[in-house]
Amino acid sequence: MNETVKWLLEMVVIILVVLVGTKLLMNHVVSKDVVQGTSMQPTLENGDRLYSLRNKSIHRNDIVVIDAPDQPGQLYIKRVIGMPGDTVAVQDDKLYINGKETKEPYLKASFMKQEMKTYAAQQGIDLNSLKFTYDFDIATLPSTKSKTVPKGSYFVMGDNRLVSHDGRDFGFIKKSKVQSVVVWRYWPLNKMKIF
Repeated sequence: MNETVKWLLEMVVIILVVLVGTKLLMNHVVSKDVVQGTSMQPTLENGDRLYSLRNKSIHRNDIVVIDAPDQPGQLYIKRVIGMPGDTVAVQDDKLYINGKETKEPYLKASFMKQEMKTYAAQQGIDLNSLKFTYDFDIATLPSTKSKTVPKGSYFVMGDNRLVSHDGRDFGFIKKSKVQSVVVWRYWPLNKMKIF
C-alpha cells in the first residue's frame, strides 16, 4: 500500500472516531440547549445558548433542563428550589426553605420592580396588589399537596415568577426527568457565564 492511500485511510479513521466520539459525548455527557421564552429572566434571556452536563449531581439553585411533565417531547429550563425532604413556601415575596428565610441572589430588585409594573399594566391590575412571587406552600399547592419534596424529586421554579410555568403548576420533578445541569452560557459572547 502506498503512503498516500495509507495516509487517507488514517485520516478517514480519525474523522470517524472524532464524529462517533462527539456523538457519544453529546448524547451521554454534554447537552447544548437554547433558552426559549422569558421564564428564567433576568438570569437567562430568550435565545441564550447553553451547555449543560448530563448525570451531574444536582444542588439547590442549580439551573436544570427537564423533560416537560405536561408537554411530552418538550424541555423546560428551571431553577432547583426544593431538594428531597425540604419544605418550601413563599410568604410576602420571601422564600422559606425548611422554615428558614432563604436569600435568592439571582432575583434582581430592579428587574422585579420593572416586571411587576409591566405585568400590572398588561393585566389591568393594581400594582400595589401584586407580588413578584405569589404566596404558596407546597403542602397546600394543588400540584404538590405534600409537606416535603419527595425522595428522588425536586421542586423547580423559573426566576421570572410572574410568567413562569413551573413546579407551582406541574408539581415535583423526578430525578429521572432532569436531563442535565446548566454549566455554561456561551452565547451571546458578551454575556458568557459559568454557572
